[in-house]
Parts: sequence; structure tokens; C-alpha cells
Amino acid sequence: MPNHSALVASRAVADALADGRPVVALESTIITHGMPYPQNLQTALRVEAIVSAAGAVPATIAVVDGILRVGLEPADLERLAGTRDAMKLSRADLAFAVSAGRTGSTTVAATMIAADLAGIKVFATGGIGGVHRGAAESFDVSADLEELARTPVIVVSAGAKAILDLQKTLEALETKGVPVVGYGSADFPAFWSRSSGHAAPLRLDNAAAIAAFQRARERLGIVGGMLIGNPVPAEFEIPAAVIEAWINAALSDAAAAGILGKAVTPFLLQRIFELSAGRSLDTNVALVESNARLAAAIARALAAG
Repeated sequence: MPNHSALVASRAVADALADGRPVVALESTIITHGMPYPQNLQTALRVEAIVSAAGAVPATIAVVDGILRVGLEPADLERLAGTRDAMKLSRADLAFAVSAGRTGSTTVAATMIAADLAGIKVFATGGIGGVHRGAAESFDVSADLEELARTPVIVVSAGAKAILDLQKTLEALETKGVPVVGYGSADFPAFWSRSSGHAAPLRLDNAAAIAAFQRARERLGIVGGMLIGNPVPAEFEIPAAVIEAWINAALSDAAAAGILGKAVTPFLLQRIFELSAGRSLDTNVALVESNARLAAAIARALAAG
């Protein structure tokens, strides 16, 4: 593993990387901003256990008291899950949290940066950020898209969050040259729903094929990451028409409350949780777990050469 003074890997992660064993990066924003306590802690522990059971080493990433940690101990996860004032860190403020000794969770973009520094090639998340609805006026576009264009990490997700403008998000990814792969599906998933109504530009049906695709990109010197869209398991899907009604209500509430910037996504997720009487959280947990299993399989395929 590369030596970076601002990055500290857990013993389990460092040993796995040194031995060439599969490692899966996991973000921490879902812990601090994506789910209520104690479901956030329970989900974090369960996702790590799923990665381990699938033959890879989990590496949850966060900044703790100014130290970029790659791999958290259970006590660190519990502390993070109970922290109310954790920063939500992306490329712009990751180094600020380190320099100021702050504690913060990592978004998709920041997790990709840390994973790449550590030498981790695969990352499991829930859904990526993207182009927000109304971005023509607000210019609200997630830094996740730019990170996918520049940082060589495979991101396994349930697509982009359905609260976004998914068509514009796909267009932006295409412009930036990011491969978007539907896993076992020709449709691009929409987080809580298995299909967004938009086609996935590419389709692959197994982890070995995804690993082979990544190796070919590396041989050709093509920079940047890859986005895998893994549809939520069918039994946990919320129909698109149902979730869309909740999203529209949540967006109206956000506008009325003057919610802007980084606060928008956690506000909408919490409001949808309330409107759905908790159903959205059950689906969120299921899709994160499914993505963790797939990411572990991809990491194993890459490690196998």
C-alpha cells in the first residue's frame, strides 16, 4: 500500500493490501447522513460482515479527529454513528477536515479519493450523486460525477439516487467518458426502483466480465472510474410511480424550507423515510447489502488476475 502521511489503514486492511487480497471500500456518509440511529450502525456492521463473508476485507472510510482512516474498528463505527455534527466531506473539503482535526464522513467522491490513495480498486455504496432536478437554475451537480471521470475506482451502486435528474446525470457521465454498466440488466437502476426508464449504456452479467473490462481499460491507459448499476433486489423494490410521488412532496418541502447545497440530499432522504413510513429505509438497506456482495465478487475477480 502506498505510504501517505494523512492516511491510516487498519491492520486488517493494510495486511490484505500487502498480500494482494481483495478489499472493498465503503463510504461513511450513509452512517452520518443517510440513516437514523441505530439503523445506521446496524447497517454499517452488517455490510462489513457481508463483505467479509463474501471473501473480501471491508474498509469503511472516514476522517476521525483529522486522520483519514481506511478501515474502522467497531468502536469507531459506533462513535461515528452517534456523531451529530460530523462533516459531510467531498473533494473540496476532505483536506480541510484533515488539517483542522475534524471528524467527517466521506461521500462517494471523497471515498474514491481515499480508496485510490490506499490502493483499493472497488467501492460499494448505495447510490451516487448527480445532476439535481432544477440544476439549470441552481447549478447543483454532485462532485461524484467529476470524481468518477478522474479516479480509477470501480463504484458499485444501485444507480443514481432517484431524487436526481437521471437523464441529465447519464448525459453528464457520458460526456465525461465514464463507463456506466448495468449489472444483469439493460436498464439503468434508480436506487429504490429497479429501472429508471433509461437504458444502461453497457451491460455485463458477472463479476469476472467487469474485472476483465477494467483490466482492458488499464492496458489502454484510460483514466477514471467505472460505475456499476446493480438493481435493488426485486422483493425490496419500490415502484417508480410510488417513489416519485414521495420525491415530489419532499422536493416541495425542501424548497419551502430553503434547503440548499449539501443539505438537500439528507433532507430529502429523511423526508422520504417519513412519507414512506420507513419503507424507503428497508429498501436502502437491502440495496447497500446487495451492492456490497457484488463489490466483493468484483474485488475477488480482480485479485485473481
